[in-house]
Order: sequence, then C-alpha cells, then structure tokens
Amino acid sequence: MIDSCNINRSNNMGKPNNPTGTSELLIDESPLLQTTTDDKIEVEIPHDDRSKSNSKNNGSSSSSSASFTGSVFNLSTTIIGAGIMALPAAMKVLGLTIGIVSIIFLALLTHTSLDILMRFSRVAKAQSYGDVMGFAFGSLGRLVFQIAVLLNNFGILVVYTIIIGDVLSGTSSSGIHHFGVLEGWFGEHWSTGRTFVLFVTTIVVFAPLGFFKRIDSLRYTSGLAVALAIVFLVITAGITIVKLFNGSIESPRLLPNITDMSSIWNLFTAAPVLVTAFVCHYNVHTIDNELGDSSPIQPVISASLVLCSSIYILTALFGFLLFGESTLDDVLANFDADLGIPYSHLLNDIVRISYALHLMLVFPVIFFSLRFNLDDLVFPSATSLESDNCRFSLITTGLITLLYVAANFVPSIWDVFQFTGATATVCLGFIFPAAIALRDPHSIASKKDKILSIVMIILAVFSNVVAIYSNAEALFRKHQSNSNLDRNFAWPMKIQH
Repeated sequence: MIDSCNINRSNNMGKPNNPTGTSELLIDESPLLQTTTDDKIEVEIPHDDRSKSNSKNNGSSSSSSASFTGSVFNLSTTIIGAGIMALPAAMKVLGLTIGIVSIIFLALLTHTSLDILMRFSRVAKAQSYGDVMGFAFGSLGRLVFQIAVLLNNFGILVVYTIIIGDVLSGTSSSGIHHFGVLEGWFGEHWSTGRTFVLFVTTIVVFAPLGFFKRIDSLRYTSGLAVALAIVFLVITAGITIVKLFNGSIESPRLLPNITDMSSIWNLFTAAPVLVTAFVCHYNVHTIDNELGDSSPIQPVISASLVLCSSIYILTALFGFLLFGESTLDDVLANFDADLGIPYSHLLNDIVRISYALHLMLVFPVIFFSLRFNLDDLVFPSATSLESDNCRFSLITTGLITLLYVAANFVPSIWDVFQFTGATATVCLGFIFPAAIALRDPHSIASKKDKILSIVMIILAVFSNVVAIYSNAEALFRKHQSNSNLDRNFAWPMKIQH
C-alpha cells in the first residue's frame, strides 16, 4: 500500500549503506517556483525510522500506477468538500468583489505552498508530508503534523456528516427550522430524524467506502463526486439566471457592510472558511506515490486548483446572488422553500440530493488520511496497517463511530469551520510548508521562497488570530443577550407570583 501518511516501522529493514549519511541528489529542473541553487547538491538525510518509509509506503509498488485523470479527480475531491457550501456565506460577509479576489488569492497561495512542500519532499525522497516535517523539525515536528491532520480531517468529516443530516433531515441551527428532503417527502417522525438517517448513511455508505485500503480504488467515486458538484453548480446557476431575467433578484452587495469596528473584525471570520476550502496537502503525497513517476504531480496540482477555483467562484457568486442577505452558513439549507420558478421543489430536491451524494463520495478520500495518521500516531512500532486486518478494522470502525456521534452533537458547520480552519487547517496548508522552507534543512530554498514563506506565515497567523477573537466575542455577546432575555422573561413572572 502506497500511502502518504504512513511510515515503515520495522527495526530490521532500510539500514543505510552510506555510513556518512550523505546522498547526492538531483533537483528537478522545472519546479513551479525556480530556485537559484545548483542542480546537484549534497544533502544530509538522517537514517532513522522515518527514512524507512519506502517499504511501508510501497506496499503496492508492484501494482499498476494511478492515472493522471484519476489523480486529478482524487485531489479535486480532497479540495472540493463541505467548504464550498459555506462560500456563499463568506460572500455575504466580504461582499462579492473582495470575496472573489480572496478565492483567487487563496488558490495562488495554495499553489505556492504545495510547490514548496513537493520540492522539499523530492530532495529528501520523503514519502509523506509527515516525513518532510520529520526531516525539518525532528520527531516533534512529525508529532505536531499528525495532531494537526487528525484535528483537521476529523473536523471536516464531522462537517460532511452534519451537512448530509441537514439536507436529508433538516436543520434548526439558525433558529428557524428548514425542512430536509426526507421530511418533505414523508413528514416528521423518527425515521426521517437526523439520528436515524445518519445511522443508516453511516452503515450503508461510509462504512463500505471507508474500508478501501488503496486511495486509487476511489478514483471512480471521486470522478462521480466532482460531477455531482458540477451538477449542483449548473442547477444553481440556471435558477439564478432565470430569476435575474425575471427581475426577482436584488442587486448583490459588492463590498462588505462596515458600520463599526466590530464589523471590521467580523470580516476575518471568513478567513478560516476560505482556508479550509483549499487545503489538500495531507493527501498530495498519497496521490503522488500512487502515480509511480512523481513528475506528473505538478500538472495534477495545477489542473485540480484551476478546476476547483472555477467551481468555487461560480458557486459563491450564484449562491449569494440567489439568496442574498438570507444566505445561511450552509447554503444547501436555503433550498427548502419555493424559489419562485417552475418546478421549484423538484429542483430543490435535485440540488440537495446531488450534493449530499457528493459529500458521501468525498468522505472516504478524507477518511483515508485520517485513519493512517491515527495509526501512525498510536501504533508507531506496529506493522503495516493494510497487512493487519484486525487493527485496520478496529481503527476504521472506531473512527466512523466517533464521527457519527460528533455529528449528532455539533449544531452548525460554521462553528466547526471556525475552530479547525483557524487552527489545524491553516497550519497544514500554509504555516507548516512555509516553516519548512525557512528551516531549509537541505539548503535548496531560494530568496523568493523565504520571502513568500514569511508572508504566508504573517497572513495566516494574523487573519486567523483575529478570526478566533471575533468569533469568541460574537459567542460572548450571544450568550450575554440570551442571559438578558432569560432575566427579562423571569422578572415579570416573579412579580406576578
């Protein structure tokens, strides 16, 4: 099994033949960002357990390599997840102009961080993101990376499950109940409730797909997932265009609504959502390894980012145009009312079901990385996970169960995005790659790399610290407001008594 997240833990394999630990390596002459170093350099590579990842990661080396198209679909599926559903809400916060510019900027920044990460990976011959962090920062760096992946992927998968529950069983997170598809078809009772519907989805969909051991096995479901995302986009765009011609859509707000200092801080709450929408770094090595020859990974990255950015911009644009200031945190929840066009209810159901199916098919791609990083963290000295069916089954079953439980207790996807996006996700996508370039363990970083890395870290830290502060302040105000309402309600009751 070739896996970007797993390492060889055997103590009797991979002994170095070179006693000095120095290797002569050739640098790829066509990286996305050109370096100014010589083509041939001497690299010091530590010969510890991390350098033995090849035999564990290359468990499937004898099998056929993954295709370019399948790799683009898998990486695009990693990128296009639940984050797309919160982008119209981000447009409501930022306004269309700043929102669209932010999406393009984040795509370029993601391209830069992935280029840095993969160039350092090639020089170190690292099989995973964790290996690169280990070479740069030792065992502590690898540990921090694994924890970040666990927090990020677990949070994202909880969001997926919440959205599926919202679509099928409805949601009341905004204070108003928005009916789900099954509630609309069969009415409100226990069999259409969130708990039962998510249980059936977990048993029938998540569990079977979650037991695949090779990510390339998911190439067909990934292709279908991307197609379903495009179906959602096409229908949303069609509805919006029809309503534009009917004159039933108000002019969109191009700039943010700034009234005081609090509204300025509120702009930064969109940053974690935008960051989450593009982070795919934890699966790039897995896809790269299964390609066999690592040279096509740069076109795979470029093609995936262009595809996903286009879908993001159009979804954010048409979603915000369609619902305006009524756009919810999860825009799918808006598709429960009459849209004022023919066949409105049918189109509503098609939109919601298509994206719910998309998320079901995306689930195993993100779950793949979550499972192997958890195994690497908890069982660092164990044999390969794919060769131990008992451990593989226990970890898979345990994680799927925890995700099901968490999704039934977290009320809103915005809450999860704000936590994971401002912490683990921003570290995986921008802070860790930038820190690797600044550490420069193999002396290959150019001056441009280091300047871009400093900019990435400053932007990431500042925007997300402000976002955390703004959200904490909003939660405090909400709690204080609820407390005042409770006191105002209790006071007349006390007088009457």
